[in-house]
Amino acid sequence: MKRRFMEFMSGRYGADQLSKFMLGVCLVCLVVNMFTGIRGVYVIALVILGVCYYRMFSKNYAKRSAENQKYLDTIWKIKAKFGKTKNRIAQSKDFHIYKCPSCGQKIRIPRGKGKICITCPKCRHEFEKKS
Repeated sequence: MKRRFMEFMSGRYGADQLSKFMLGVCLVCLVVNMFTGIRGVYVIALVILGVCYYRMFSKNYAKRSAENQKYLDTIWKIKAKFGKTKNRIAQSKDFHIYKCPSCGQKIRIPRGKGKICITCPKCRHEFEKKS
């Protein structure tokens, strides 16, 4: 049985990160439908499941790979945005972050130093701020 399945899947795209995400969304939709009884959510889950199986059994490697790469790029951008925000929040206890009024460069200044003269490392513009 295992050999027959492997022969069937030979030359087909199979599961990737996008397929796994789609299966997770489908599962969430089915659970929501189970508790709410909304028929539209069930239909959405079936459509997502159908698209997911279509992708897994497809023999068009190039197109499925491009779809998966686009999904991974989108996820990477979202994770990078949250990572920057998390880092900025963690640093806000110890540092002020100011923008240079001339070029817009972000500059990190330690807190508790009083009023200081800041020189932008990019354009060498000087300005005063309270730290």
